[in-house]
Amino acid sequence: MTKVITYGTYDLLHYGHIKLLERAKALGDYLIVGVTADDFDRTRGKINVQQTLMERIEAVRQTGLADEIIVEEYEGQKIDDIKKYGIDIFTVGSDWIGKFDYLNEFCKVTYLDRTQGISSSEIRTQKNALRIGIVGESSIIDKFVNESQYVNGISIIGICSENKQCSPQTSKNISLLTDDYNLLLDYVDAVYVVSHPSKHYSHVKKALEAGKHVLCESPVAMSTKESDELYHIAKSKGIALVDAIKTAYSTAYSRMILLAKSGKIGDIVSVDSVCTSLRNVDYNDTESLEKTWSSITAWGPTALLPIFQLLDVKYSDIRFVSRIGNDKYAYDEFTKITFEYPNAVASIKVGQGVKSEGELIISGTNGYIYVPAPWWKTDYFEIRYENPSDNKRYFFQLDGEGIRNEIVSFLRIIENHGYSYVSEKLSRSISFVMESYLNRNNFVKLHQAT
Repeated sequence: MTKVITYGTYDLLHYGHIKLLERAKALGDYLIVGVTADDFDRTRGKINVQQTLMERIEAVRQTGLADEIIVEEYEGQKIDDIKKYGIDIFTVGSDWIGKFDYLNEFCKVTYLDRTQGISSSEIRTQKNALRIGIVGESSIIDKFVNESQYVNGISIIGICSENKQCSPQTSKNISLLTDDYNLLLDYVDAVYVVSHPSKHYSHVKKALEAGKHVLCESPVAMSTKESDELYHIAKSKGIALVDAIKTAYSTAYSRMILLAKSGKIGDIVSVDSVCTSLRNVDYNDTESLEKTWSSITAWGPTALLPIFQLLDVKYSDIRFVSRIGNDKYAYDEFTKITFEYPNAVASIKVGQGVKSEGELIISGTNGYIYVPAPWWKTDYFEIRYENPSDNKRYFFQLDGEGIRNEIVSFLRIIENHGYSYVSEKLSRSISFVMESYLNRNNFVKLHQAT
């Protein structure tokens, strides 16, 4: 019996896929089809795959051409599979000619002509692209526009900004640059809000009322009343409102949260999260200060993310300690927030005028998880135990600091087959923390040295 093996993503299975599988089947008596896992696709740059692994496997199964279906999960698996299954022929499309010649050492390699003019990438691109506009003034705009180029099905067509803080290269690729928000809304299907936090509520509300989907940098609003109103509008209109914390969408972070919740370190007793950076702020420049994100707004949502995802949002007490740079504009140079839960404690330290090690430590009854600085864009973390020989390290590829995955998730939510990595409950809780801070509840002000 001649055994044949082939591999592919098989996203949005089409006629070209089927013809290729038919040719592969004709090469022998038994066909094994390897379908690439989501994580492995990401390592190969396929961030815009539209269907889940199970959907893609089922599509291949329904062709009736595969005698056996396996999942490809890592680099080098092809050699392992050829040996494991006793493969006689390895085959892929002719666009890979020469790429897999090294496998001739283990079996015969055959390249098959593909059906001309048909590809999953073209099908995804040909869908009506979601037109996205950006409102705000932030250096993250350049990153967002750059990462969007890796995602099929969207198009960044406009930026609304008072003082267009994007690079000349970004500006060159955007067809609409304006300071008129209403004009931007006329031309888009969705809006990415990255304005000053004090403007988030008004910008998000106007977009939602205009029937536009919204991806908003956290916090979505500075009070729970405003947050509840925005989510109510979104639900009533059947449109998406997504809280954007890019860390939540990184592979390493999401895997770390799953492992922590699975009991790998026992019961979680403490979570300590630190996010700091140093920036020069001129407190006499009121115009600039009005547009500057404070430490609590710039870093707070990210620092709060692992605490609320691991310990939930139902804490029994919260306390704030801050070093204030300017009271009038609520600009804090440094803030520490502590939380008490019935069975755990947590803390965050955030600062833009004070520097500390930006690490995340999750302490448990059996061990702890250590994520090194800067933990919010890590590709690596460790689970550590009393016996160091039991320690385990985890490595994952980080694409675009999580922004790329964030855009893909936003698109899938709009298409009604995805979910937000930052839940409405979590988003609302972040807004409540911001509100409590601004109201100075359980608040201690640090005095500056004289």
